Order: sequence, then structure tokens, then C-alpha cells
Amino acid sequence: MLKKAVALSIVSCMLATPGFAKDDHAAGGIPHLDHVFLIMMENHGYQQVYGNPNEPYLNSLIATGKVNLATNYFAVGHPSLTNYLEVVGGSNFGVRSDNAPDWGNSSCSPNIATKIVNADNGGGNAPVPVDTGKICPISGTGTDAETPAVDTWNEVGGPFVALADIDGVKAVPAASTVGKTIADQLDDAHMGWKSYQESLPLGSIYGVNYSNGTATNLTDFSKLAPLTSASVVQLYAVKHNPFAYFANVQEGYDRDNSLANSVGFDGPKGLYADLKSGNVPDFAFIVPNQCNDQHGRGNADAFCAFDYGQNDSGYTYGTQVGLNPGLIQQGDSTIERLVKAIHASRAWESGRSAIVIVWDENDYSGSTTQLSGLYPPQNQNRVVLTVQTNYGPQGVQSATYYNSFSLLKSLEAGFGLQCLNHACDANVGVMSDLFADGHGKN
Repeated sequence: MLKKAVALSIVSCMLATPGFAKDDHAAGGIPHLDHVFLIMMENHGYQQVYGNPNEPYLNSLIATGKVNLATNYFAVGHPSLTNYLEVVGGSNFGVRSDNAPDWGNSSCSPNIATKIVNADNGGGNAPVPVDTGKICPISGTGTDAETPAVDTWNEVGGPFVALADIDGVKAVPAASTVGKTIADQLDDAHMGWKSYQESLPLGSIYGVNYSNGTATNLTDFSKLAPLTSASVVQLYAVKHNPFAYFANVQEGYDRDNSLANSVGFDGPKGLYADLKSGNVPDFAFIVPNQCNDQHGRGNADAFCAFDYGQNDSGYTYGTQVGLNPGLIQQGDSTIERLVKAIHASRAWESGRSAIVIVWDENDYSGSTTQLSGLYPPQNQNRVVLTVQTNYGPQGVQSATYYNSFSLLKSLEAGFGLQCLNHACDANVGVMSDLFADGHGKN
């Protein structure tokens, strides 16, 4: 029988005022971690993944108690890049879009410095000045962007006039922000990290915004055969590689904290080679391509097609109705392949290790009428997060309120690092029940 951790957090409608990185360690309650494998999946809410018959492997891990499950975990904002930044840096850094980096532009000012939000402004009614162009390399200090409880102007579209951030009630105020991530912290502490990105092209990824593993946005199609199409299936997407948006990573003065840390799944320095050799970094940020992470693409095959939506409208409403079963199954098979490869690595057997599987955000199910107030569960930004450790209890189901900042704070605590940005918020707790210590690992 699954063990239940039923401690419920009482949280306010407004998250606590954050600050810069603290001088003390992130928090207690998390044992020392030697390796963390964080697998990022895409664009499906809790109700769409949990119990989905086309997600048999992950649901079997949950049902048989082989992983710990957060039943009350929320992504903070939208869209993808915003969430990825929040997971690794505890802030949106003034970015509420999926826009590409303004690669190597040292003359522009980061959004945290200008306090101008880089946003899509999908509703065309932004209440504040916004920048809809490329994203200036992130650096320095400043102020990030507010995450409102309900988005009525930025990431709305189609039939939806409003979209819930978190649960539609909680909000995150703009706050003082330092432009760094857990990668900088690990490097400063002489620990290692890699961003394993499936379908990276060969060679340098500087300036690469998308790739099918061969062709990229930089490919000169005029030099190819006349019948070659310039339509590239965007398998790798830089918006899913948050570290690439930071000035120091782009500049690459420190090889251990540069674009060289972004590698593919295959090849001599890729994920599977590292797992086979057991030579894995302390923190492995693992991102399948957009056909394998359940994001989908419109110009790929049926198992990569976007969700169909209700009545083939293309718009889903937070349930399993209208999902592309092939896309869900493709993602589940990818999770199985990754987890089994990690388990087969000698890195999994040494020290304390954890595998975290998490979805970045829900499916953009919004409301056609509601502009404020608590959203029904299927329209909230609640997503699945599981934790499997090689040292502690399994089968725990935690109803404690957690969010992306809780995940970062837990990883920082496990690595003995300071908290960053909103991970320092007073009411952001660590996932001590999901990462609980056991016996037999010293």
C-alpha cells in the first residue's frame, strides 16, 4: 500500500517577499545528494498524465510505489522558458516569453536591469511596457517580472481570455533578483553540471535556436539541393535550455560553466556515454526533444503531432479528452528509456542519487470567461512531479503544496548550496518528504 505524507501547507494568496541568494544554506531536511537526474517533460497538466492509459510506464511506477509523487505541485508561470528559468534560477528574470537569445549582445541591458518585461503580449493589451524581441543575455542584478495570479494579457489565445498562473489565486510579486542559476552555484562550489539536450546539432551550438539534430536555424538552405525543404522539425529548442540565456555561459570564459556543458544524448560526450562510463556530473539536466517530451511539433509524424483538442479544435481543456495518444505514449517510452539507462549506470549505485521527473507547465487550458478567482483543478497549473531515490523511502504521496521554487530549493539543499531568488521566499519549503533519507547510505 502506498504510504501517504498528508501534511498540508497553509499558503497565502501572495507568496512571500524574496531576496537575493542567502548567506546560509538553502534548507535542512534534505540529505546530501551526490547525483540528481532531472528529466523535464512538456505541456500537460496533472490530470492529463496521472492515470492516462497511454502513459503506462510512469503510472506503473506510481501505482507500484517505486517513486514518490507530489500530488500538489504547481508550475509557476507560462510559457516554457519562464518555467525552465524558474526551475534552475528561482526567477523569471523578467522573461515571460519563449523568445530566442540575443546571442552575444553585450550592448543591450538585461530585463532585470531595465524592468521591462520580455513578453509575447498575446492579448495585445499589456498593462506595462513590454519587449517582444530577442532576450538580452541575463547577467547582473535587478528586478524580475511579476507573475500575476491570472494572466489576461500575455499567454492567452484562441478561445481563452484568461490563464491561471499557479492556481489562479497565488501570485509572485516582482522582486530583487540576481542573474545566476544553480549552474553558477555548482561551478563556484567545484561541482559539475550538464544540460543534456536531445537532438543538438554537431559542433558549436552558439546561435542555435532550434535543430533537428542536423539542420538548424543557421543552416544555409540555398546551398542544398533545389528540392530540399527549409522546413526544419524543431526537435531541439533553445527555450528548453535555460542556461544558454545567461551572458557568462554564452561568453564561455569558464569552460566548466559554458555552452560546452550543453551536450546531446548521443556521441562520446553525450548522456548515454556518460551513463555507461559512470562519469556523470553532480547535476544532470535532461531534456528530451520536442517529439519525445510530449510537446509535439506540427510538421512531424503522427506520434509527434500536437494534441488534437476537443472536436479537433486544437484546444485542450485540462482533461485527457483531445490528447494525441501517440504523443503521450512517445513521451512515456522516452521516460522509460531514460530511467532504465540511469538505473543501469554505476553512478546510480554510488552515493545518494535521485531521479526527478517533472512537467514544465500545464496544457494552456484557460477560461473563456473567468478573469479572476480560483480556477477548477483542470485549469490550474498543477503538474506531475515524481522523485525516485536510491537511498530512501518509496511510494510516498505528498499533498504538501510545492512549486518550481521548492524544487530548486530542494536541489540546492541537497548540494549544500545557498538558495537563489524566489527559492529564498520564506514560505517556499523543501521537499523533505519526497527526498527523505533512508538507511544504508552514508
